[in-house]
Amino acid sequence: MSIKVGVPKEVLPGERRVALVPATVASLLKAGVEVLVERDAGASAFIPDDAYREAGASVVEDAAGLWGEADVVLKVQKPAGPGDDSTDETGLLRSGATVIGLLQPLTSPELVKALAERGVTSFSMDAIPRIARAQKMDALTSMATIAGYKAVLIASGSLGKLFPMMMTAAQTIPPAKGVVLGAGVAGLQAIATARRLGATMQAFDVRPAVKEQVESLGAAFVGAEAQDEAAEDARGYAKELSDQAKERGQAVVHNLVRDVDFVITTALIPGRPAPLLISEEMVRDMRPGSVIVDIAAETGGNCGLTVPGETVERHGVTIHGPLNLPSSMPIHASQMYARNISGLLLHLLEDGRLNLDFEDVITRDCCITHEGEIVHGPTKALAG
Repeated sequence: MSIKVGVPKEVLPGERRVALVPATVASLLKAGVEVLVERDAGASAFIPDDAYREAGASVVEDAAGLWGEADVVLKVQKPAGPGDDSTDETGLLRSGATVIGLLQPLTSPELVKALAERGVTSFSMDAIPRIARAQKMDALTSMATIAGYKAVLIASGSLGKLFPMMMTAAQTIPPAKGVVLGAGVAGLQAIATARRLGATMQAFDVRPAVKEQVESLGAAFVGAEAQDEAAEDARGYAKELSDQAKERGQAVVHNLVRDVDFVITTALIPGRPAPLLISEEMVRDMRPGSVIVDIAAETGGNCGLTVPGETVERHGVTIHGPLNLPSSMPIHASQMYARNISGLLLHLLEDGRLNLDFEDVITRDCCITHEGEIVHGPTKALAG
């Protein structure tokens, strides 16, 4: 008997993505599973229920019916709990079910505990290992690509200058100057987007390994004196820096931001507050009318004056603290995420049933809870 895969409508306010799109429904049906989609689950991403029906999915009228019937629930955001403003989704999960989504286990201890206590097997899309055969499942990379692109559009929309160089009858207008702090996936996409719009770009990252990627996109890689080979862990993620390394980095950043028109900050450390890169003193030294777009706002922000979810003006500088940027482009964000999550599910399936092989690094690394226990090493250590 094949398993039933359920796709509920996201309940987090402002979330417009959906975990599966019709094209990925078809691929799961071929793998021998039944797909259930809650009514209007794709509406915010401009996907009508009829599109799911045409792909072969069944549309379920309400959330309780879907959660109660599904063996595996696919989500974008982590399930809402009893303390959230939204529907308590953890209460709808039945024992023995499986849930897959961006669970953020290192910053969601109560959720992880609730999933374990309910006997739910859970997999987190933000714990996918960065190895070649897991690339198609890498949701963090997919969503960071969109965030980096959208951040530049925000900057260009609020900067009182043109991005490209223009030669007009009145004058020759020089290109806008920008800097990206943090040259991960979001930072690299921000560089590429800003270059396409005609800006001149610089980038700073404490990891020297990204220099070649930055320069291949036409940006100058700066701040060699503050780079540190130990700033990246074995999985390719940034690590917490020493106090000395932070001081060297802040000196570089201070010199950079005072001489540009816009700054895109992207620095994140998994499971930790975003590192502070731009202080109030640095903002005070920036050009009047310049712009900061702080992609790290959801985890506190890289700028000390960022207000998560708001746009503020401080010392003549406009500071954007956008939340959930991928959701602002729900069509392509849903398509990309759906390929990621369906890729993981197909990896876990055998003959239309879940077959969990914990000797496999992908399965092991992104499984958070199983059989009533927290099995994810970093999360288990955090929980004591």
